[in-house]
Parts: sequence; C-alpha cells; structure tokens
Amino acid sequence: MATAPTGAPKRLSIMSIALMTAAAVISLRGLPMMAKEELTMFFYIGFATIMFLLPAALVSAELGSAFSSQGGGVYTWVEQAFGPRAGFIAIWLQWIQNVVWYPTVMSFAAAGIAYLIARPDLANERYYVGIFCIIFYWLSTWLTFKGTDVIAKVTSSSFLIGIILPGIVVIVLALIWIDQGNPVAFEHLTAKDAGLVALEGGKVHPRFWPEFNSFGNIAFLGGIILLFAGVEVHAVHANEMANPKTEFPLAMLISALIIFVLFTLGSLAIAAVMPANDIDLQSGLMAATHIMLSKVGLADWNRLLCALLAIGALGGVMSWISGPSKGLLWTARLGHLPPTLAKTNEQGIPSNILLLQGILVTILSCIYFVFDNVSVAFFLISVMTISLYLIMYMMMYAAAIRLRFTKPDMERPYKVPGGNGGMICIGWTGLSRCIVCLHCFVLPTQQPSYWQPEYLRDDCRSRYGGLYRYGICH
Repeated sequence: MATAPTGAPKRLSIMSIALMTAAAVISLRGLPMMAKEELTMFFYIGFATIMFLLPAALVSAELGSAFSSQGGGVYTWVEQAFGPRAGFIAIWLQWIQNVVWYPTVMSFAAAGIAYLIARPDLANERYYVGIFCIIFYWLSTWLTFKGTDVIAKVTSSSFLIGIILPGIVVIVLALIWIDQGNPVAFEHLTAKDAGLVALEGGKVHPRFWPEFNSFGNIAFLGGIILLFAGVEVHAVHANEMANPKTEFPLAMLISALIIFVLFTLGSLAIAAVMPANDIDLQSGLMAATHIMLSKVGLADWNRLLCALLAIGALGGVMSWISGPSKGLLWTARLGHLPPTLAKTNEQGIPSNILLLQGILVTILSCIYFVFDNVSVAFFLISVMTISLYLIMYMMMYAAAIRLRFTKPDMERPYKVPGGNGGMICIGWTGLSRCIVCLHCFVLPTQQPSYWQPEYLRDDCRSRYGGLYRYGICH
C-alpha cells in the first residue's frame, strides 16, 4: 500500500483516547429512548453491549494496535483485507453516516438551550432547531480547525462536564427521589402499557424480557445499537499515542466500561421518575431533571444542567468531526478523491473536507424546516445513519476475520482472545448482529409511526441515495 504523508507526531494519553472515544459514543440524548422501554431496557442494553459494543471494541483494539504505525483507520483495515476499493467504501460509509448523524445530536443540544432560556416549547419548534444546528455545527468546525491538541482538550473536558457530570447528577437525583418515598414510575405500570408489563395471577408487573410476538421490538434494536456505535472512530489517532500497541487497546476497554455504566444507570434514573408515555425523545432528559430538581427545591439549577448538556453535545460533535474526516483525508492523499480534498491547514486538519462536510450538514439540517413534527425529522435522519453505519461495521468485522488468515504472521500486540476461533466467534457475532439489525428496517414495527422503516425507507433512498451511490461506485 502506498504511504501517505503524515504530520508532526503528537502524543495523546490513554485517558484522552478513552474519553474521546466515549464522547464519540455516549450521547445523553439516547437515555429517554431507552427509558421509554422501562425495565425491558436491560435486555436492549445487554444485547447491544454483548453483541455489538464488546465485539466492536475488541476488533478495533486488535486492528488499531496492528496498524498503529499507519494512518487511515477503517480505510487501512479494510484495504489490507479486501483492497483499496473496499477500503474507500468503508471509510466513505463511516464519513457519510457521520455527516447524516450530526443534526440528530445537535437537536438535543438545541433542546438543552431551549430549557436554559426558559423556553422549552422551542425544543419542538422546527425553525429554531434547524437554525441552531447550523450555527452549532459551524462553531464546532471552527474549533476543530485549531488542531488535534485543542480537539482532545475540548472533547475530554466537555465530556467530563457535559456528559459524565450531568449523568452522575441524574443518577444521584433519582436515588434521592426514591429515598424520599416518591413513586417509582416503572413500579406503577398498568395493563394499558402493552409490551412493558406482564400479567401473572391477575397482577401486573414490569417486564424484563420484551415481547417478541411481532417484529416491532426486533426492529427497535437497530435504534439502540446506533447509541453504542463509534468505538472505532478514533483508531485514526492510534499512531499519535506514545505506545499505541498497548495503550490503544486499554483505552478501548476503558471507554466501553464508561459507556455501559452511564447508559444503564442514566436510563434507569429517567424511567424511575417519568412514566413511559410522558417521556419525550427530544427533551425527556431535561424534563426529568426539572421534575427531580423541583422536588428538592432546586428547580432553577435545571438551567445550569441544560447548559452542561449542550456543552457535552459540543464535545460529541467535535469528537466525530476529527475522526472520519481524517480517515477520508488519508484516501484523498492516496488519490481516491480529488487532490483539492487533500489540503490541510497548519495544524494538519483537513480543511477542505471539513468545509465540504459543513455544507452537507447545513443542507441536512434544513430537514427540520420541512417537517412540522421535529421527531419525524429526528427519526428520519437516525434511520439513514443506522443503515449506513451497519454496512461499514460489517466490512470491518469481515476484514478482521480475513486478516487472521491472509496475514497470520503480522504483529498484533493485542489479539482478540481465543486464537483464530475466537476471532471468528467475536467477528461473526458482531457481523451477524449487523445483518439482523439492517434487515429489521424492512420489517413492520409497533414503535411510533414516525419510527416505522416502511414510512422512511423510500424518502431516505430518494433524498440521499446519491451520496451513498457515489461512495459505492467510486
């Protein structure tokens, strides 16, 4: 493979990579989605962790350590296994799904700011959300131009004060809520909450295991899996660590642990305070914290918490801007894209790629202007993101398995346990779950109408199929 030029080396610590990775994966906007499933959330979170998060973290750790001296991330991994064309498709899918994803996480920040200024009604006002997303993204892009050091500092600090701190506050407030003897929402479900309760001896009790008498709950797994995606995104920074062969795998494991704990306890906290039918997917977290803070006489503090949530969203956006765009830069330097996209600034940041990305995100954010219901736009964008990302993951798992046999003597400082059999088992677990979840989007679902794949599929294909086809046909 041709060698692309690299910039001056910078050193990132284990915790920097771990926090950047966790920031890329964790978004507290996903907590209301899981909280609406009440105690069945344990199944969904467990499924996503065991069948998706852990395989992705283990495979990324092996591939990241094996190719730590090279750049390119997912491109390099897939290119080494299946050739340059396949490598380009993989990094293209990672990049374009990332572009499509930005408006969803920024809409969560918009809701946070709406609560901050005491105008929660703006969270579902399409023009406010759309304009906010555009301004918010360009601010993040401007900060990204400052270089990797600034990205690492802003991402790590915003993750700690904008995701970890609010997450801990939500969990502590829920414990106080329960300790004060307030009603626990998931303990007061009724027979009307179909799918969330079971009847035994004429008594209603919460379900831990979802009903699978239809494909609705199976299809819902796709949305949950998206919340756990992204552990591989900062593999492009592995060669910026002092000892990436041992430090990068450790960073992956630390980030996976943070992700699991925060998602599980945070979702349970919201489910304990708010009934499922009262949880709004856009602003459910802010509403839950308002209820809990009001109960302890600190309602005014909710504005501060909402500001912190917006800061956390900023860190998440910046974390993603720096990853896939750098992988795409690698392919531009190798001649897979027009030379103009290989241009970087003095900090080594792919300036033209980020400008192109900003234009596309601006166009996508205008989706909010089209739909009266912000949730419709939110889920439309989410479905597009999931579909593209799952295909990329399938290629990554297949590459990891193939490289075990085509390059058996390649140095792998970290290896997925169990030899080749272990890699086949782990890789196939992740690959098969991606196939199942991708297939779920053609199945009918009992989720809200705007989450029905059959409602969204044709619109996604007609509006954004061109972007996808360009990557495949390149």
